[in-house]
Amino acid sequence: MKKRKIMGLIVTMSLVTAGCSSGQAPAPAGGNEAQSQSRGQMAVADSSASAPHPNAIGNGMYFESYGTNAFVSTAEDHLSTFAVDVDTGAYSVMRNYISRGSLPPESAVRLEEFINYFPLAYEPPKTGTFAIFTDAAPSPFSPGSDVVRIGIKGKEIAAHERKPANLVFVIDISGSMNRENRLGLVKQSLAVLVNQLTEEDRVGIVVYGSNGRRLLEPTSIQDKGKILASLDYLIPEGSTNAEEGLQLGYAMAAESFLNGGINRVILCSDGVANVGETRASALLERIDQYASDGILLSTFGFGMGNYNDTLMEQLADKGNGVYAYIDSFSEARRVFTEALTGTLQTIAKDAKIQVEFDPKQVAEYRLLGYENRDVADQDFRNDRVDGGEIGSGHSVTALYEVKLRGNSSHDLGKVRLRYQNPDSGKTEEIEKAIGPASSKPAPELLFLCAVAQYAEILRGSPWVQDGSLESVLEVAQPVAKGEEQLEFIKLVKDALALRGR
Repeated sequence: MKKRKIMGLIVTMSLVTAGCSSGQAPAPAGGNEAQSQSRGQMAVADSSASAPHPNAIGNGMYFESYGTNAFVSTAEDHLSTFAVDVDTGAYSVMRNYISRGSLPPESAVRLEEFINYFPLAYEPPKTGTFAIFTDAAPSPFSPGSDVVRIGIKGKEIAAHERKPANLVFVIDISGSMNRENRLGLVKQSLAVLVNQLTEEDRVGIVVYGSNGRRLLEPTSIQDKGKILASLDYLIPEGSTNAEEGLQLGYAMAAESFLNGGINRVILCSDGVANVGETRASALLERIDQYASDGILLSTFGFGMGNYNDTLMEQLADKGNGVYAYIDSFSEARRVFTEALTGTLQTIAKDAKIQVEFDPKQVAEYRLLGYENRDVADQDFRNDRVDGGEIGSGHSVTALYEVKLRGNSSHDLGKVRLRYQNPDSGKTEEIEKAIGPASSKPAPELLFLCAVAQYAEILRGSPWVQDGSLESVLEVAQPVAKGEEQLEFIKLVKDALALRGR
C-alpha cells in the first residue's frame, strides 16, 4: 500500500486524439480543483478516439493533475519513498504561458520539475557514481516549520569520454506542427544537437504525418551535411500517426543497435495523435519493452495550443528517458549544448530515493512534489519496480517541509539512494545522514524554497492558501544569481502583473 497522503482530485489519463487546428494564444485557466484526500492511489484509464479527453484545459492543451502531498505523521510512517525525476518540461511550459500573457493552468505545474530546472552547486562525487547532499533550516514561508533538502549529484563524464551514440530522430511533421513555426524550432533544435555530436555517432530520421516513413537511414556524423540537409527538407503535412512513427523509429534503432553504446529514440512532437493506435496504454506497453532491450526514449515537446504534456511526459517516463519542453531556441541551446552528455548518457537506471525520518526528531513531514513518482516503501529494494533514470552530471533535488519536535542537535534521519549501474548491471545503494537543522538557510536553499512556493501558488495548493507572490519575490530576489535564477525573478514579476496584484 502506498503510504503517502495525497490531497486533491486525481483525474484519469488518456492519449489525446485532437486533430490539427488553427493557432491561438492560450486562454488563461483558473479555478481550484476539487479537494479530496486519498492514500496516494492513482486511477489511470484509456479513452477511445471519440471520447472527450478528461484533461482538456482549453485551446487543445492537455495536462494531468496528480493532487498534492499532505503531511504524514512519522508515528504512522517514518519512510518516504519515490522514484527520481530529472524532467524539466513543466517549468518551460509555465514560462511559455507567462510569456504569452496568461498564467498556466494549475494541472500544468509539477513542482519537482520547477526546482530541478535550476543548475545547483552540488559537488560531483570524488569516487563512485553519486554524491548525496543534505541540509535543513527554518522555512521562510511557514513559521514553525523547517525545510529539508535532499540533493543528489551524478558523476560528470567529459564530452570526449561519452559513449558513441546511435540516435533516431522521430519527428512529427503533421499539420499541427505548422502552427507557430513549431516545426521550424524542431529543425533548429536538432541542428544544434547534430552539431554537438562526434564522428563516432550516427543519426537516423523517421517522420510521421498521416503515415510514418524512414527519411534517413542511420548516417555517420562524418556525413553531417546530409543529416542537416534532411532536416531542412521537412515540411508539415497530414494528420498525426504517432504510433507508426514510433514503431518505425524503434525498428530503425534496433536494426542499427550499438553494443556498448547509447541507443536512443528522440521524439519531437506536440503530443497529438489522431491516426492509428491512440490508446495510451498500448503505446506505453510497447515502449516499456524497448526500454528493457536497451533502447531509450527521450521526448521533446513543441508548441502551445493543441499540445499534450501528459502524453509526452508519460512516454519519456516509460521509455527511461527525459522529458523537456522546448519553448525557445535558448532552451534548445541549454538542453542540447550545455547538458548534452547528461541528456544522452545514462549513469543510473531505476533510481529510487528513500528518506527515513527519526520520529524522535521529526513529528511530521510533507514531500514537495513528486506526486506521480510515489513508490511503496516496501518496494524500495524491489528491483522489479521501476524507478527513474539519471544522466551524466545530472542533479536531483527534493524538498520536504517538516515539523520538528523542538530544537535538536541530533540528525533528523537518513537518505538512501538505490539504482542499477547500466554498465555492470549491478544494483548499488548508498546512504547519508540528514544532519540537524541550521538556524539560517543557505542562499541556494532559500532560492529553492521560493521556487517551490511559487509552484505551490500556481497549482492552487491547499497548503499555501495565504501565500503571495510578493513574498516569493522578497525571498528570491536578494539571493538570485545566474541566468536562470534572474529569469525566474522576471517570471514572478510577470505573474504578479497577470494576477493583478
